[in-house]
Amino acid sequence: MSIVSEKSQISSAEDLANTLDSINGVSSSVDKRSSGTQIRPVVKLMVSPESWRGVAESLYSDYGVDYCSMITGIHWPDSKDKNWEIIYHFLRTGVKNPPHSEGVVQPIITNNSELTGSDVPLEIEVIIHLGDTRNPSVASIQDIWVGADWNEKETWDLVGIDFEGHIGMRRVLQPHETPKGYHPLQKQHKLRYHNFQEMYDDAQGFKRKTVDSERVK
Repeated sequence: MSIVSEKSQISSAEDLANTLDSINGVSSSVDKRSSGTQIRPVVKLMVSPESWRGVAESLYSDYGVDYCSMITGIHWPDSKDKNWEIIYHFLRTGVKNPPHSEGVVQPIITNNSELTGSDVPLEIEVIIHLGDTRNPSVASIQDIWVGADWNEKETWDLVGIDFEGHIGMRRVLQPHETPKGYHPLQKQHKLRYHNFQEMYDDAQGFKRKTVDSERVK
């Protein structure tokens, strides 16, 4: 078994980063990480919320980014630079139209030394910062990558970041009867009472009394 060379991946990552850096609202770089056996380049993009939907469409249609593996949402209420952060993890696998035989996908034998351009596998990381708001949201990419469907639901459920245009948004980890506005990874939620009704009293958590701050479950 052969692997794509470190040199080939770094060159392809730098080419992609340089190209995307020319897009309005995008700042790109190549983060070189170690996988233990060789350097693994990751194309890192800082994207403005306003530019995100167009950038996502371009990543998919123009640059062969075919898989959304994970979306992470973070609440930073004490940060001066950001109050909310969304991090997308993508892969460009280079696998296109795999052959089938009797309903079973067949392996594709590829000479990795001959891979060029958008056929070179890469990791792409997209970071979006949002300002101080109680209604954080960005454009959904559910219709572009099927892998984004569950990840957007999970990020909204736990962190409360909404994805505009997402069809069928619902609770997937919290109980379905969880009150509107309660997202456990938002930092203002400081209390976890044993009693169900007490736990969800004042779901937004902004009116918690300081005296109650140590009453954790």
